[in-house]
Amino acid sequence: MGASAVYREAARDFGARLAERGLGLVYGGGRVGLMGVLADAVLAGGGHAWGVIPRALADREVAHGSLTELELVTSMHERKARMADLADAFVALPGGLGTLDEWFEIWTWAQLGIHHKPLGLLNIEGYFDPLLAFLDRAVAEGFVHPEHRAMAAVDDDPARLLDRMLAQPSHPGG
Repeated sequence: MGASAVYREAARDFGARLAERGLGLVYGGGRVGLMGVLADAVLAGGGHAWGVIPRALADREVAHGSLTELELVTSMHERKARMADLADAFVALPGGLGTLDEWFEIWTWAQLGIHHKPLGLLNIEGYFDPLLAFLDRAVAEGFVHPEHRAMAAVDDDPARLLDRMLAQPSHPGG
């Protein structure tokens, strides 16, 4: 959940905004953590929440039992591919290694032109500032093209982030 309640409140707010706008949620299917809070907020707002979780993790991650849809898959690779297929856009909230793993894979797929879906970072309390500074350094050092760095909308306000993402044109891949 993170060390501060502000992360939980932001996840709850983001979920409420998704439901208000008639936007569904596709995520890893857990009941715990910020994503569980987000899913609960989507469902409380009358929205659609679709979880995708490997069978082996369903018990370990405490699969959410109240989702609109819960899909069991065989592996983490299948989970990520299935979520990518189902989603129309991708947003990362503050999180740990799993968040970063999924985020960079989906951003790389956008860079390579595998998908042309909007990307966003919900930068609560500047959580992603060090990561963004690293990416700016990667651009300055010639490891990342500026247009690839610019693919992701970044905002600390859930409503504004959604507005920016919905306004994004399809981006060209790599």
